[in-house]
Amino acid sequence: MSATVALPPPGLTPLDLINNAQLQGKVDTSTQAKAKTAARDFEAVFLNSMFQQMYTDIGGDGPFGGSGATGVWRSMLTDQYARSFSKAGGIGIASQVYQSLLAHQEHRQ
Repeated sequence: MSATVALPPPGLTPLDLINNAQLQGKVDTSTQAKAKTAARDFEAVFLNSMFQQMYTDIGGDGPFGGSGATGVWRSMLTDQYARSFSKAGGIGIASQVYQSLLAHQEHRQ
C-alpha cells in the first residue's frame, strides 16, 4: 500500500492551499495573516535548529571550518537557509501550525 501526496500547483505552497473556508469564515483576515506569518516563522526556527546540527562535527579551515568568525557566518547562513525553505513551502510544519492556530482562534471567539 503506497500513499500518494498531492502537490500544490506551481507557484503555490502547501500553506497557501490551507485556505480552509470553514475556519477562515470564522476568523478575520488580519488574524489569518498573523497566523500564517507565525506558522512560517515557527517552521523557520525548527528548520534552523535542524540545519545547525549539520555543522556540529565540522572543523578545520575554509568556509565550513571552526574559526571564530565562521561560527557567526554559519549561524547567519543556516538562518537564511531555514527562512528560504520555509518561504518556499517548507516541510509541512507551517500548514499544520496554521490550521491549529486558526482552530484555537475560532474557539476563543
